[in-house]
This record gives sequence, C-alpha cells and structure tokens, in this order.
Amino acid sequence: MKNIKRRIKQEKIIAIVRGVEKDKFKAVVEALLAGGVNCIEVTMSPGDSEKTESALKMISILRDNYSDSVCPGAGTVITRDHLNKAISAGAEYVISPSTQPDLIEAAKNLDKIAIPGAATPTEAVEAEQAGADFVKFFPAAASGSGYMKALQGPISHIPFLAVGGISPENAEDFLKAGAAGLGIGGGLVDSEAVNAERFDVITEKAEKFKEIIERNRG
Repeated sequence: MKNIKRRIKQEKIIAIVRGVEKDKFKAVVEALLAGGVNCIEVTMSPGDSEKTESALKMISILRDNYSDSVCPGAGTVITRDHLNKAISAGAEYVISPSTQPDLIEAAKNLDKIAIPGAATPTEAVEAEQAGADFVKFFPAAASGSGYMKALQGPISHIPFLAVGGISPENAEDFLKAGAAGLGIGGGLVDSEAVNAERFDVITEKAEKFKEIIERNRG
C-alpha cells in the first residue's frame, strides 16, 4: 500500500477511463503509457450493471497484462459491493465522488488506498480522520483553484487531488494552488479521439500534461 501511495504522489496524474469500449481499452492504455502516464482509473457505473461489469473486466486487464507498468484503480465507487468487486478485479486504490467513512474503512481493511471526494472543510477533515490517503477535490474546475487553495489553508496536511474538468489550461493553476496531483478524464482520454481510433492524440495529451507536472515539481 505504501508503494502505491508513493507512486501516486510521484506520478501526480491519474488518467480517468470512462465509457471506453473494451475492444479499444488496451490501445488507450498503450497510448497513455507511451505518453508517460501510468496511473489509470477505470470508473464504475452505479445503476448500470452492464457498464460496471465491463469496467471490472478492464481493471482485470490492467492486473493481468500491465502489472509491471500500470498502477490500476477504480473510480465512482459508492457501494461496498462495488468496492469489493473492484479490489478483487485488481484495483489498488478506490476513488469516490463523496466522503463515506464506511468505504474508507473497508478499503483500508483490505490494505488498499482510499481516495474519497470532498468539496468542503468538513468533508475533507471527516475523510482524513476516517483514514483517507488522499482527498479528491471535486468538482475542481467548477469550484476553482482559488477555492481549493483557500480550503487547504487550515488543513494543509491533507493531500488533495484535483479532479473534474482538469485541462492543460487549468492544470498548472491547481498544482500551484497546492494540489498533490490531478485526476484527468476527458481532457486526457479524449472520447472523440478514442472513437476515431486516434490513439496518438491521447499520447500527445499525456505528454503535454507530463510537461506541466515536471515544470511544477517542488
């Protein structure tokens, strides 16, 4: 678990894979790796069992085919059942849009990284006290980097990952505001590029985000 936490801190980017068809998934993973992005979250779909099963299969693909290169995780985890299934499929960290202490405790009991979502000081402190390894500041772009910086002021010991609407235009603002890392969905795993099988576009976007990360280290 410590190695996974250290890796997320070092990489500073978690690619969010949502709505990608299973037959294109490996090509997306290869494109992300080619661009230097190794932490990959596959999102669950609460209320849609078929999409959730597909997500679990993709997490298993990461475990079975990319164990030496990819740090696999599951996103939009809001039930204990989905948490258990995601971890059984190979997820090393679970990310939620909200703070649910019972899910944080369940993840920690299974020796996995817990990343609950928060948008207020109360939620962030509750998450940290329940054992969260990181707190997902969500929705980041809608709230703004200024709000995140102010939020962290009195609770700077809590590491925030900025997630939701992260783009090349605002990524640096969140890093300068104190984000420990970024969760990036459509700004990185471009659905139009995936549908067109222009996986080179994803590699280019990954490289651009990596440049931003390297420019803002320290």
